[in-house]
Order: sequence, then structure tokens, then C-alpha cells
Amino acid sequence: MSFLCVRYIYKEKDIIFTMKSFTAIIKKGEKQFVALCPELDVVSQGYTVEESLANLKEAVELYIEEEGMPEEFSSRDTIIVNFEVDYNGKTAEIIGERSN
Repeated sequence: MSFLCVRYIYKEKDIIFTMKSFTAIIKKGEKQFVALCPELDVVSQGYTVEESLANLKEAVELYIEEEGMPEEFSSRDTIIVNFEVDYNGKTAEIIGERSN
């Protein structure tokens, strides 16, 4: 997890914001893009990639505001990989034979 600290002085008071970095996985649904934050298991959607990401950011902020940041949270715990599966139809044939 990466942190970015921003310091503001507002009405002579020191305000420090800590920004945390999260992962967004976005995929095209039937009508909208679906965005997932795997670290917190928060999901949102939008009609564009940008809208789904903006909605996810808002959902994550609300989640943290209501639930707090999980103590065990670490973006290093999140591993995202792509993999391929060889599909040749034989599994479906075997399952179909068993149900007969």
C-alpha cells in the first residue's frame, strides 16, 4: 500500500490527509462497466470506464468512512494475474454423460 500525505492549513488549523493506493479491476458487463476493488471487496458500476472508476472511488471512500480501514489491509496481499484455460468441450460431454 502506498501513502501520500497532503498537508493543508485551513483557518489556522493544520489538516493532514493521507491518501492510500488501491487496485481497480474493471470489466465490461452487459450494459455497464463493473469496477471491483479487491482489497476491500467493494464493487460499483458506470456507463463508461471513467464513470465506473469514479463511482468505485466514492464507494471505497464511503466504505472506509463507515467501516474503517481493515487492520490487516495491505495492497501487497493482492495479486492479480491473467491465466488461460484450455477448453475443448470434453468436460461438458463427460458431465452430460453422468447426468443421463
